[in-house]
Amino acid sequence: MRDLTGKRALVTGAAQGIGKSIALALARRGVAIVLTDLRLESLAAAAAEIRNLGVPAFTYALDVTNHQAIAELRDRLRTEVGPLDILVNNAGTVFGGAFLDVPLEKHLLTYQVNTLGMVAMTHAFLPDLAARPEANVTNIVSASAFVGLPFGTTYASSKWAGLGFSEGLRLELCELGQRHVTVTAVCPSYVKTGLFEGVKLPTTTDWLTPDRLAEQVVHGIVRNKPLVLAPAIVRTTPFFRGVLPLRLFDWVGRIFGVNTTMYTWRGHTAHGQPSAPHPPASTPERDRAGVL
Repeated sequence: MRDLTGKRALVTGAAQGIGKSIALALARRGVAIVLTDLRLESLAAAAAEIRNLGVPAFTYALDVTNHQAIAELRDRLRTEVGPLDILVNNAGTVFGGAFLDVPLEKHLLTYQVNTLGMVAMTHAFLPDLAARPEANVTNIVSASAFVGLPFGTTYASSKWAGLGFSEGLRLELCELGQRHVTVTAVCPSYVKTGLFEGVKLPTTTDWLTPDRLAEQVVHGIVRNKPLVLAPAIVRTTPFFRGVLPLRLFDWVGRIFGVNTTMYTWRGHTAHGQPSAPHPPASTPERDRAGVL
């Protein structure tokens, strides 16, 4: 997808963080943006920034765990905006702590948002993408898709699933002769968004900024890259996991501090302020998941 001018993109979890930065990075290349989130005030502010660039921006409240709402949004976009060329599955959440110390509802919510939301969005919009001359599905995954993450077990495993989904879908589209629809899985290390307050970064790893990552994401879309790994140190992880015996790989993770990064996780923050406790998955407000 060499030329993005005039394309349309939908970004979930676009009110702040990585989602907002990706939306702005795409808009600077002439892409009309559909922003979805449930933080409506922040969503409106993000849309205003995009419109200031001279690019159309459309905002919709969306809970990615609500399949009916996703279907309704798809139908609305067909008439109100037009067909999509790019789908960015960015919405996600994280809860840290020892596995049994985290309520089951939060473990399940992690999968509902990070994994099932990605699948539901892609299932709804893939037919429209496939009908375009060229299209892209970008899934924001994580470097934790390559390693176990103590004190963040369900977060990491939800990202393992996201990476596997991305890989399977990419290969399936190729087998079906739909190579014009590319799939990009983005696997960053820790990004400074507020979701990971308190974590202790592994040795040799620095915080990524959302803007820096967003530029790499857009580059990946333009270059039809199946994987975007950031920062550079993340690119070595799949190799070493493949060649090292498991016990040695575990030891390396311990020595470099990978296994204990989430031990000091304190919780979500927004604009530097602690977030309110997340409601149980059974409540109507369960969609207030963080944006990665």
